[in-house]
Amino acid sequence: MDRRRFLLTSLAGAIAVASAAGAQHRVPRVGLLSIGADPNSSKPNAWDPFFQQMRDLGYVESQTVTFERRFAGGRPERLNEFVADLTRLRLDVIVSTGELETLAAKRAMPTTPIVMMFVPDPVAEGLVMSLARPGGNVTGLTTLAPELYAKRLQLLQEAFPTLTRVGVLFNPTWRSAVTAARDIATATKALRLQVRNVEVRSPADLEAAFAAMTSEQLQAVLVVTDGVLFNQRARLAEAAVPAHLPTMCEVRNFVEAGCLIAYGPSYADLSRRAAGYVDRILKGAKPADLPIEQPTKFELVINLKTAKALGLTIPPSLLARADQVIE
Repeated sequence: MDRRRFLLTSLAGAIAVASAAGAQHRVPRVGLLSIGADPNSSKPNAWDPFFQQMRDLGYVESQTVTFERRFAGGRPERLNEFVADLTRLRLDVIVSTGELETLAAKRAMPTTPIVMMFVPDPVAEGLVMSLARPGGNVTGLTTLAPELYAKRLQLLQEAFPTLTRVGVLFNPTWRSAVTAARDIATATKALRLQVRNVEVRSPADLEAAFAAMTSEQLQAVLVVTDGVLFNQRARLAEAAVPAHLPTMCEVRNFVEAGCLIAYGPSYADLSRRAAGYVDRILKGAKPADLPIEQPTKFELVINLKTAKALGLTIPPSLLARADQVIE
């Protein structure tokens, strides 16, 4: 009996050790959720710095980490489908881009750690208790900087001193975009500018939006970023030229696609920093204990090709302050 008990005890111990070893060598699975990202694009996008930083931190895809990509290519109607897909997987952490993705992930997976990249106001959205103490399963980065809208309008005035009427292109289905429209309206009063809010709920609305701005003789367009407009930035840039409307955008990706000017947080920097959150969570940190970080790097990017197509001259003083000039 003693020999049998010894053998059974040894076998149980061996199984426990093997199970522990298997658990230690399990490859972590990270869900990636984005309405705006194009799953078929080979061009640089906002996720590239994240993937590069993950590699720099020692994560090799398919070897030491598995990424479950759910990129909607600017089609928000696919969000529920993608969230349902991710819910069925055994994810260690989810990385989401904007507010809609993060809200949907939090509702469906209230205990799975979530790292957000580009949410304007996570406290107002109810995603976290505060920036310093998130208090739940969501952490990451915010683009929160309301004063930037006044700065963008000031830059437009500097570029075009006779500017008086500005169109605000935004998606009213995004709460942060509605908040941004209110912030812009407040800023325009101080700057003595008139604004006209122009709604774009889907890609099909772009043509009508530019027709409306042309008919109302608006002189420039301030674009409020959301997943739909981000994915349609090239179409937006193309539509602005025949309409003779200079565009002011929030991130450089729009200017690289042909829009005129962008001023705002570096999405590349935020994307890179998101990888650090994933790394810490995979090593045992809890989202509730990781303070949310705000932008620290801002960029002014100008597209001189677009200025030429619009027949406009950008003041040298503005060009001298640009972080990048596309010629």
